Amino acid sequence: MNPEPETIAEMLDRLSEIVPDYPSAGISFKDLTPVFADGQGLRRIVDEVIEPFRGQFDVIAGLEARGFVLAAAGAYATGTGMITVRKAGKLPREVFRDEYTLEYGTGTLEIHRDDVAPGTRVLILDDVLATGGTVGSAVRLLELAGAEVIGVGVVLELDGLGGREKLDGHTVHSLQLV
Repeated sequence: MNPEPETIAEMLDRLSEIVPDYPSAGISFKDLTPVFADGQGLRRIVDEVIEPFRGQFDVIAGLEARGFVLAAAGAYATGTGMITVRKAGKLPREVFRDEYTLEYGTGTLEIHRDDVAPGTRVLILDDVLATGGTVGSAVRLLELAGAEVIGVGVVLELDGLGGREKLDGHTVHSLQLV
């Protein structure tokens, strides 16, 4: 008799490292870099995070920095392109810019003005959805550029921080609620 296959949550728990008191005291950070380093783990999270959106997008947008890993792998796997959503000051050409609120201040994200043509269907990928500030900023930037955001895929969604509610009107697919 074959054992039950490992669920995505079980795989994430097995491969991730929990770092206590990071980035500040009292917070337990779930580090996904060991998942990215595991060939089977990376393939599985990428396949599962894009699956509900397969065939609905023209390009994948990845948020700096771990979202780049997911977006690049997803773009390669689906034969689509990738857009980088960067922190302020990292892009050399004319940009769209959006400032958002963090729990400890503000942040700014940018995309090149010519990276996405109006009407392009975009899937946004990132590692974690917490308060929704960063992902919400990416949604606003892409919509400002004229793109249609068809959904958001994340590996981890932090429960109780309201991120999903801030993305009201957009489909959100997370692999694990923590």
